[in-house]
Parts: sequence; structure tokens; C-alpha cells
Amino acid sequence: METQFYLLDADQPSRVVKIMQLIFGIFCIGIAIFWAIFNFRSGKANTGIWTSIIFLTGFGAYQVLSGLGRTAKYIEIKSETISLKQTSVLPQIEIKAADIEMVEMFPLSINFILKDKKKIILRFGLNNTEIIDPVKNSLGEFTALNNISYEKKAEKL
Repeated sequence: METQFYLLDADQPSRVVKIMQLIFGIFCIGIAIFWAIFNFRSGKANTGIWTSIIFLTGFGAYQVLSGLGRTAKYIEIKSETISLKQTSVLPQIEIKAADIEMVEMFPLSINFILKDKKKIILRFGLNNTEIIDPVKNSLGEFTALNNISYEKKAEKL
């Protein structure tokens, strides 16, 4: 099985948008550094100022990471592992085939039940519905190749 990579985001930003995110992020971090130095020298530092400095730094760092493409959400299916990044700020999760006991496929989500009874849930949402079937088909191939049981289930309300 060859490596299959699927972006879970609704759309991929253009190169111009990525460059603008990078510039804006660097600008925010620069203002936060200036604001910290200016307020530290003047002696007017209080919790409100430090809160704004922390916010500007965090927001700027997120914009820089987004401009570099580090915040993309994806699933990558290889012959022996599944790499899953569900959120833009947390690191990816790598699941080995030997650790998976069962895969449950719902219409808008997939549950990976591990042998240690831990459950990892991949939720698709409604923004990018055309990616759901290709991901499910690739996971079906993955489970067949690695002798992992899987079930297709309906949502129960």
C-alpha cells in the first residue's frame, strides 16, 4: 500500500495568503517585543499590559506557523501506520497497525479503538464532505491489509 495523504481542512490558502499570514505574524511578535521593552523601561507594567503582550505573541506565533503550513489538519495512511493531525495547534498522533484493535466507521466520524482500550475519534464535520469517502476507502484497505476488524455503523440519536 502506498502512502495516502488527505487534507482535512475545507480549503488550502493561496501562496499570497500564506505570505500575508507570515508577515502579519512577524509584525505582531515585533509589536509585542517593542511593547514589552517600552513598558518594562517605563515601569508601568501591570497585568493588563502583560496579558496583551502574551496574546500578541501567541497570535503572532500562530500566524507564522499557519503561514509556514504547520497548522494544517490531515490524515496520512501508510502501510503500517496512520498519522493523524486533528487540531491546528496540537501535534500529530501516530497510530501503529499493531496497536489497533478495531475501527468503527460512522457517517461523519471514525473511531480507532486501540488494544489498550483507548479510543481516538476522527471527526470530519460538514465543511469538507467530499473527503470522507476517499478516507474511509483508504482505511478499509488499511484494515484489510493489516487484518484489523472494522464495522460500518449508523449514528444513533
